[in-house]
This record gives sequence, structure tokens and C-alpha cells, in this order.
Amino acid sequence: MSYRDIVNRFSTTPFGRWIGSRLAARLDPILYKLSNGRLTSVGPQVIPQLVLTTVGRRSGRERAVQLGCLHDDGDYFVVASNWGGQRHPGWSYNLDANPEATILVGAEVLKVTAERLSTVEKEAIWPRLVANVPQYGRYVKMTDRDIKVYRLRTA
Repeated sequence: MSYRDIVNRFSTTPFGRWIGSRLAARLDPILYKLSNGRLTSVGPQVIPQLVLTTVGRRSGRERAVQLGCLHDDGDYFVVASNWGGQRHPGWSYNLDANPEATILVGAEVLKVTAERLSTVEKEAIWPRLVANVPQYGRYVKMTDRDIKVYRLRTA
């Protein structure tokens, strides 16, 4: 079993989800920025990632979150899995309210416009998302909600 497999499996356990949502969610965007996308709280990246910065729909303040992603033909795809939780993550509501955002990919900052995928579009790309970020396959089984998927189009 590879290091990537161990990290991915751990992140779907109750303790791993707790650590990820409480510690890594706060620490990883900072480590990612400081290391130009090379490091996270578990060491080297084991899945492709980016830092998404949205504007809070209530606060109006910038909110940064590190997410697994799929890069495809200039677009980035992110999944509002929320660690398999029963509620959508706050950043997804921010994108629904204001689709203009920025992403940090490595050391590059890009302006993006978010578009929530339709059910048909999501079903078409889902196998590639799970192949890229294996946790998604487990997270979808942990919740009854329809997990949102967004296409981030670069400006």
C-alpha cells in the first residue's frame, strides 16, 4: 500500500475526517501558499490540489479553502464533499451566491468563474473525479445529500 493510499484511506475514517475538518482545513491553505503548492499537513501532496478563495455571502470577507481538484482542458473541477458530511460546505454557498473567485495553483493565482454542474454533467465526469481523488468515492456513500460539483473556468 502506497503513502497516497494510506492518506486517502485515513481521510475517510471518523478520526481522519475530524482531523481534516478541524486541523488540516485551517493549516493546509497556509502550508500550500508558503510551499508554492508542494506541501500539506500530511507532507507532500498526494492528490492534485488548489486553494479556492471566495467572498463570504454574509460577511463579504475573503474565505480560503484548500480542495482536491481535477484539471481538464484549462478548467478546474472541485467537489463540495465536506468530508462526506450531511451539509454542504460553506464555500459552495459562497460560490452559489457569487461565482467570481480566485484559485491558487502552485504559485499561480488565477481568476475563475464557477459553474455548478448539472446532474448529467456531474455523472459524466464523476468517474474521473474519483480516479483523481479516491476519497470522493467513499464520501458520496457517507451522505444522503447530492454532493455539488463545480467547474472553475479561468478568466
